[in-house]
Amino acid sequence: MTFNNELSLLLKARYPIIYINTIEEDRVEYLIRKNIKSNLNRSIYTWDFVDGYTNNPNNNNFAKRNPLQALELIEKLTPDTPALFILKDFQKFLTDISVSRKLKNLIRLLKLQPKTIIVIGSEINIPIELRDFITVLKFELPTPTEIEEELIRLFTSLKIKTDNLLIENLIRACQGLSLERIRRVLSKIIATYKIIDERSLNLILNEKRQIISQTGILEYWETDQSLNNIGGIENLKKWLEKRTTAFSQQATNYGLPVPRGLLLVGIQGTGKSLTAKVIANDWQLPLLKLDIGKLFGGIVGESESRLRQTIEVAEALSPCILWIDEIDKAFSNIESRGDSGTSNRVLASFLTWLSEKSAAVFVVATANNVKNLPLEILRKGRFDEIFFLDLPIYEERVEIFKIHLKAFRQETWITFDSEKLARLSKQFSGAEIKQTIIDAMYLAFSEKREFTTEDIILCLNDVVPLAQLDETKLKEFQQWALSGRIRLASK
Repeated sequence: MTFNNELSLLLKARYPIIYINTIEEDRVEYLIRKNIKSNLNRSIYTWDFVDGYTNNPNNNNFAKRNPLQALELIEKLTPDTPALFILKDFQKFLTDISVSRKLKNLIRLLKLQPKTIIVIGSEINIPIELRDFITVLKFELPTPTEIEEELIRLFTSLKIKTDNLLIENLIRACQGLSLERIRRVLSKIIATYKIIDERSLNLILNEKRQIISQTGILEYWETDQSLNNIGGIENLKKWLEKRTTAFSQQATNYGLPVPRGLLLVGIQGTGKSLTAKVIANDWQLPLLKLDIGKLFGGIVGESESRLRQTIEVAEALSPCILWIDEIDKAFSNIESRGDSGTSNRVLASFLTWLSEKSAAVFVVATANNVKNLPLEILRKGRFDEIFFLDLPIYEERVEIFKIHLKAFRQETWITFDSEKLARLSKQFSGAEIKQTIIDAMYLAFSEKREFTTEDIILCLNDVVPLAQLDETKLKEFQQWALSGRIRLASK
């Protein structure tokens, strides 16, 4: 049901108090007036704390800086006068005993008369004693259709010629922004470039970064990594390649459901985090990293509130990639934690969202130890697939050496003996191979010469790979993965 339809239904059913949760005051007020004009014949009275009532000449500035007096006007109007009272930021006064009591007294009146109170606020703050009388109506950010209408209106007024592909890209880039932010950033684009073209997308992404940075929990990551930067994991690569255009309009028209996400488990340094960056770059979607440790706050209810805020921002900025690194550390041993059930509640809310989300948020979660994860996370339906990333085999190590050597020495990488290095680096992870090459470069640099295959071999001999420190645990992990309970990333 659309916002307009739901609002009309509540007004016709004479719901006494409607609370609209939004940061877009002007847009919601415009839609309310449009709705009233076309569906209901009601007078509209608008109040805010600083100016009082402003749009009615008979009551101009009435109840200025007086929320209790603002409610008294509702009683003064004749009973047969259909009216709508828009009270901005009024939720801040609901905890006042006189305001709360006055509202309760008004409820009886509002049930009998064609009058409705609409509270517009950016945060939900309803005291327990008023919750039965107030109906919360969420006002979503602009839909793609509304964004398209705004863009076409702007292009028409400025006589800017554009093509359908650019409009589609701009609509996708603007999703998650309020209309006010969209107008502001488009003005900035025109002031910067004098025209709206593909360069505009970067400025829109900068605006999104501002929103993300304000959360303190999410972080916007820029990445230029591609599938060519990862050695091995052919099964995972093929899985990803088939879904490269999964968020396109063509996929929607085809009837494809939006991909839900991936859980990547495996040994440290095998490319789990790199894969998240690669997905964002190859699919051309913004990458948001969630620091799940920051979700947990000390105040009761704060952790759940932070999770809700994170989900709202991610969904507002969809389509996007939500990267949750080392999720096993956040939800391990939650039964034995003495946090009054906070971890359990956060986990339950997170799992519910994973199962039921309809927004185009592709979750990439990584874990080093799958045994620390609650079984509920591993259940089918939370993620599209769970992949195990093992230590690279010989052929994969050859590829990994070539990738890193090519990155460090684009002209001379072929002179290195990657096959020999791969044979000598058994049980090394991709991250350890890269670090060994860097160590060899430092060794040669200190001697003021170019590094060679022999330098890398020397450094390989000095390193004890992480896998050798606990081989029993490693073999147990690998045997579990080979049991068929999880999909292998490598062939």
